[in-house]
Amino acid sequence: MGGRIPVTFAIPGDLGTRTGGYGYDRRVLALLPDCGIDVRYLALPGGFPAPGAPELDETARLLGLVPQDAVLLVDGLAFGVLPETLLTSLRSPLVALVHHPLGLETGLPASERARLIACEARALAHARHCIVTSAMTARLVTQELGFPAGQITVAEPGTDAAPRARGSGGYPATLFAAGSIIPRKGYDVLIGALARLRDIDWRLVIAGSPARAPQTALELQAQIAALGLGQRVILRGDLSEAELDAAYDRADIFVMSSHFEGYGMVLAEAMARGLPIVMTRGGAAAETVPDAAALKVSPGEAPALAAALRRMITDKGLRQDCANAAWEAGQDLPRWNGTARIIADALRAAAR
Repeated sequence: MGGRIPVTFAIPGDLGTRTGGYGYDRRVLALLPDCGIDVRYLALPGGFPAPGAPELDETARLLGLVPQDAVLLVDGLAFGVLPETLLTSLRSPLVALVHHPLGLETGLPASERARLIACEARALAHARHCIVTSAMTARLVTQELGFPAGQITVAEPGTDAAPRARGSGGYPATLFAAGSIIPRKGYDVLIGALARLRDIDWRLVIAGSPARAPQTALELQAQIAALGLGQRVILRGDLSEAELDAAYDRADIFVMSSHFEGYGMVLAEAMARGLPIVMTRGGAAAETVPDAAALKVSPGEAPALAAALRRMITDKGLRQDCANAAWEAGQDLPRWNGTARIIADALRAAAR
């Protein structure tokens, strides 16, 4: 596995934020020392991927203090918008961790999408190596951002072993969705789909912080009220790990309506608990879940999502078959120690 090397892992914002990307970073930080990496956490300012001048100045100061003999691993939320003048001033070997390209965030105007893609491509040109969370993201980093495929390492998120979900224990069927309330998650499409299913019994629980996109959260609440679904849809907000585990355990069906996912960690968590899944095929999500475990539809299509949900809710045989396939697939998912070992090997290669 090689000798120990020094690494500085620079991450913007609050490391405790409950998103898949920050969860990935936390686990990797905790496990890299066991893989022979002397890792130091460097907290960068918040505001990324749209930092102001003071935040960029502070970022430049902090990155300038990184020892030259340390590999500098930078989370893609910041790396993709770092100015070239800053990147060229750094003497440490640079490695980018890309969860998904910044320009592919849902809801961006075309001009902003093009700007972010061009900016991230310029930034990655200064990286010695790039770590991504799925094979799909690796392809996008090459196709959209022009980064050489031979300098990319895929390190899929790990998934903790979990007991099989026990379900709600009766009617109505409990649907569960998890993820921050942001445009990319497509919750408005999900609510629009469920409005077509008033004739059958169901309830939906959404666990996700409204803080990242407050306007989107307000619009979702208004949509639920306007459609008269306030008694069926429960917005739980940001849950602790224990509360999230309990919500998975009480679910009958897991639902994901995202327009795009760099991997889909919540899908892996649902499979680890043996939940049948109704989902969209956005980004890497379709590759994360085997077809036998889920009903899959194209992103943004409420009628198709409604039809899939109706099938899963009303067909108990289908639901059980998907649950069994999800449970089986969940036992073979990557574990976090394996993810950390893959990243450690990539960092050693970058150091050389």
